[in-house]
Amino acid sequence: MNVSYRWLNEYIDLNGVEPKKLAEMMTRGGIEIDSVPSRNLGVSGVVVGYVKTREKHPDADKLSVCTVDAGTGEDLQIVCGAPNAAAGIKIPVALVGAKLPGGLQIKRAKLRGVESQGMLCSARELGINDKLLPKEQQEGLYVLPQDSEIGRDILDVLALDDSVLELDLTPNRSDCLSMLGVAYEASALTGRPVRLPDLSLRESEGKTSDRVQVSIADQELCSRYSARLIRGVKIGPSPLWMQNRLIAAGVRPISNIVDITNYVMLEYGQPLHAFDAAKVAGGRIEVRLAREGEILVTLDGQERKLEPHMLVIADAEKAIALAGVMGGLNSEVTADTVDIILESARFDGGSVRRTSRQLGLRSEASARFEKEVDPSRVPEALDRAAGLMVALAGGTAAEGVAEAVVSLPEPVAVDLSLDRVNRFLGTSLPADEVRTIWSRLGFEAKEAAEGVWRVTVPTRRGGIYRDVDLIEEVARLHGYDEIPTTPIEGPTTTGALTKPQAIRREVRNVLAGAGLYEAICYNVTSPERVGLFPSLNGDEDGVRAIPLAMPMSEERSLLRTSLLSSLIEAAAYNQSRRTGDVALFEIASVFHAKELPLAELPQEKPRLAFLLAGSRVPASWNRPAAPADFYEAKGVLEAVFERLGLGDRVSYEAAQPEGFHPGRTAAVKLETDGGPVALGYVGQLHPDLQKEFDLGDAFAAEIDLAEVYAPAGAGIVYRSLPRYPSVERDLAVVVGRETAGAALVSAVRKAAGDLLESVRVFDVYTGERLGADKKSVALALVYRHAERTLTDEEVAEAHRLALAELEQSFGAELRK
Repeated sequence: MNVSYRWLNEYIDLNGVEPKKLAEMMTRGGIEIDSVPSRNLGVSGVVVGYVKTREKHPDADKLSVCTVDAGTGEDLQIVCGAPNAAAGIKIPVALVGAKLPGGLQIKRAKLRGVESQGMLCSARELGINDKLLPKEQQEGLYVLPQDSEIGRDILDVLALDDSVLELDLTPNRSDCLSMLGVAYEASALTGRPVRLPDLSLRESEGKTSDRVQVSIADQELCSRYSARLIRGVKIGPSPLWMQNRLIAAGVRPISNIVDITNYVMLEYGQPLHAFDAAKVAGGRIEVRLAREGEILVTLDGQERKLEPHMLVIADAEKAIALAGVMGGLNSEVTADTVDIILESARFDGGSVRRTSRQLGLRSEASARFEKEVDPSRVPEALDRAAGLMVALAGGTAAEGVAEAVVSLPEPVAVDLSLDRVNRFLGTSLPADEVRTIWSRLGFEAKEAAEGVWRVTVPTRRGGIYRDVDLIEEVARLHGYDEIPTTPIEGPTTTGALTKPQAIRREVRNVLAGAGLYEAICYNVTSPERVGLFPSLNGDEDGVRAIPLAMPMSEERSLLRTSLLSSLIEAAAYNQSRRTGDVALFEIASVFHAKELPLAELPQEKPRLAFLLAGSRVPASWNRPAAPADFYEAKGVLEAVFERLGLGDRVSYEAAQPEGFHPGRTAAVKLETDGGPVALGYVGQLHPDLQKEFDLGDAFAAEIDLAEVYAPAGAGIVYRSLPRYPSVERDLAVVVGRETAGAALVSAVRKAAGDLLESVRVFDVYTGERLGADKKSVALALVYRHAERTLTDEEVAEAHRLALAELEQSFGAELRK
């Protein structure tokens, strides 16, 4: 919100309070002022001039020689190149010695042999943003109204001797989206009274309700709609003083009627809209929901396809405006307009916000309705605008108002005690000072009980509902810097990570140490990507992706059900930009829903996923590049489980899930007290998927972390180094080809007992000597006792038990 200091002076006497001082006071009071730029960017010595004559320059086709009366007592001869220079107009004249923005100083000069005693100025040369001027004023000289006083300083005429307060408002201070709201705030800070605009309105014969009928069909989304009929208006430019104020606020003047609605919106915070009465069929206005397939061309010339949840203003035949957002082109005020139907209404902020967002149509009006501006200003703003139209557009206001009222706003009343105020703030404020603060804010405070006030909050302060809101008002008016520092009392708790947080941190450290980079991808994806890995939904049948209510694009329209689809996109993005070696991981949540539309909260599942593509070890002078492979990916996963103390409880089984390579993928399972639990998969991406994303061989994993949290240990467990020697034994057995090496290792661990320190597969052999359905698996076993040296007999017994278990469970034969 841009606030003109000169305009604000109309509502509150700011004598002695300079703009920067006021900005400091407001910032200290809780409303941040980003900056206080001056509208004068370096203009001096520029006055209003009158062009008496214009002659063509004798030696230049595009130059004119003008005789100008600038109020100096003698006419000036000025050479000008502007195409709209003409006799009879009034324009800004920079006299000799004048200064303009950019350090330009005006001197006497000769242009093509003709003396020039000054300069005729355009708006841009005066430092005015010409894009905010009417279109006819954006090129050439800035033509001033004919009633402008010759010789008067242009700073005063164009209100350039002004400063603009740029307010950075928080959502709870929508009251300051109006000049009067800022005036009330300045009044509370300075203790000076607010001067309200004159709302007296001279009405003519004939009632508005005889010509205009108003009804509200959807009473939940519109609580009040009021309209006035203004007859016999003359469309033209608004007066210069109004244009100056609109430009200072960043609003482009258009015509007197439109400018008045914008002016009152800035003044009261209540958006208004003017309809051409001749274009409102039947003189009937209805506030209703849009019909299926209804089309409206808005004032910006864009065709809008409306949906049934959008609130519209309609006449007897058609929609003529989007309620609270923008008017329709079919009821626009034009140069031929004679009669006006002026609207002032109260629309539901949520409805306006949804319509505005869905159509991508933001306006000054929608910004105010969204933030629920003062609902009691509907009739005041209507009368104020009608009075200005009578005064500035030559219209006559019909008697009374045509309106429909569902409900009227009631001020909020909150009970609060002085003791509660002082306990919250750590102060010892007396009752008189707190009552003075209520008075300065315009809040009515009455004693409801002993030591308790009942504070009635005016409707203009819509963000105040609870006693703590009132306490905040006391704090900021008393002064945040005046509140004493007091020690914290009560028990304190040392902050700490939860177990899941600690585990995720450890996992990040392991993966980063393994050379992977953490990626943070969008939680939303496209319909094409969301179903790439349905097997990662686990045992859940009918898992559905959750659509966003208002997606910004089709590519980001669904909450993802797996992390790998996002990592694949990230890897493809990197490789297409010549970053061939990719190692990414992400720890985030996926979202699963059983049914749509949602009847309950969806499942939010924490997951870990990583992807390796390209070379894990780059080529060097003494070695070739080592490309990523299945065992590299499996090793990364094993390092994670080992760090969490789960290395002995995780197993891998061959699997063929959708989206993965059918022969190079394993299901990851965790052994728990209740039996094995599926965590996810690790393996190579399916060749079709690699081709689709233009990736080479890529290896990935995705596991569910929720199942890991309970059994995992996030802390490091230290053990003493072994003091006694180990005994190593090899065991080679012949088993069926389908027997997994992991199953053999697991069986040996269980059978050999506590003396077994480790077991691993170190060789697999297949050949004709063994048979087509057989293979030889060689295991390396290490035995050790923590407190003594093992005997040969103990090792032999443990080794015998291990072999017996393999023979019994897998039909294994000792290889000879």
